[in-house]
Amino acid sequence: MFDSPEELTKKIQLGEDNSFEYKAVIFRGSKVVGPGRDNLADEIAAMANANDSVLILGVDDKTKEVIGIPMDKLDAVEDFVREICNDTLKPPVLMRAYRIELPAPDGTMLPVLKVEIPRSLFVHQSPGGYFFRQGSSKRQMQPDFLARMFQQRSQARLIRFEEQDVPGTSMDSLEQNLWERFTSQSDEAADVVLLKRNLLARSDSGEIKASVAGILMCCENPEQYMPSAYIEAVRYRGTLQDSNYQLDAQKIIGPLDRQIDHAMSFFKKNQTVAAIKTPARVDMPQYNERAVFEALVNAVAHRDYAIYGSKIRFFMFDDRMEIYSPGALPNTVTIESIALRQDTRNELLTSLLAECPIKYASDELGRRSYMEKRGDGVPIILSRSERHSGRKPEYRLIDDSELLLIIHAAQPPESSPET
Repeated sequence: MFDSPEELTKKIQLGEDNSFEYKAVIFRGSKVVGPGRDNLADEIAAMANANDSVLILGVDDKTKEVIGIPMDKLDAVEDFVREICNDTLKPPVLMRAYRIELPAPDGTMLPVLKVEIPRSLFVHQSPGGYFFRQGSSKRQMQPDFLARMFQQRSQARLIRFEEQDVPGTSMDSLEQNLWERFTSQSDEAADVVLLKRNLLARSDSGEIKASVAGILMCCENPEQYMPSAYIEAVRYRGTLQDSNYQLDAQKIIGPLDRQIDHAMSFFKKNQTVAAIKTPARVDMPQYNERAVFEALVNAVAHRDYAIYGSKIRFFMFDDRMEIYSPGALPNTVTIESIALRQDTRNELLTSLLAECPIKYASDELGRRSYMEKRGDGVPIILSRSERHSGRKPEYRLIDDSELLLIIHAAQPPESSPET
């Protein structure tokens, strides 16, 4: 929005409105003292709760004059805004900051900070409460208005979150080599097919943006737009989660099918494989490979991507592995019925994964695509793991917001070498 200095200069003269705000920056020494932290937090939350917006820092909001920001203090101002977005607002607000020059009244070009604030998928709370942008000012949301906004955005997250448009994106946010695998059978224009497949979505303003599913499946770096869309994998020595005994760690990013591949590579690299001679050598790995594959696919495909700040955690210990997947069980599924019931949170994502051939090659998997949508994933995890280790895996629901799967490792035979 307002990408050129000429556009911004004209916009400043027209004044603030529903999606445009500017403020002077005041310093005491090297510290930003104006605008006040809480006041600016309220303004940013109001913008994120309403529309795609732009905030210009370095313009007097009374005279509309560009007064600029000293060059040596631009870092401090950007840090000030970023800290507000990350630490003061709940949940944090995504923002993009750009340093540009605009003409002062005498024609001198002065540095200012342009902050782009996309309309959010969430409802944000600031120190003053819940605000909404109306015209050129913020307004406190009344209880009925706030309840309606929570209902609208929570319903979108819970029912079709994967089809929602992602702020700050466009078709260019998707990689052609990744989206072509879902459009190759159609002769229609790419944008038409991507819209039909819900990999693109129309925003409330009518703009074409990438959808959540589009970002997760067709973007090289989904975490750029959805910071929690990755797997944190750690191998610990021993049986305790202690960073002092961390043997290996990896932040697994990329499209979801690639995350599954890399998580399996991490697993194979870090599990212990014992061996016995009968008389030929027979390898005895800690875990059943098919069970682990199904567990990782389920975690990636069925997690709740609407929960801000929660990633999949994949922890390996000497005696077990733990996979934490954000989100409660969908609908009426319970821990007791999880092996018997099939209920999909992310129908679009599972359909897309069903079209992706497995790149991770292994005869043990016995399938061609990441998803088969037959509902046999959990039974396979339970039966194969129990047969392999002698102990049944455990599912636990933590605070009704995170699903934990524990798979126990097989005990190695005595006096067997390890590889």
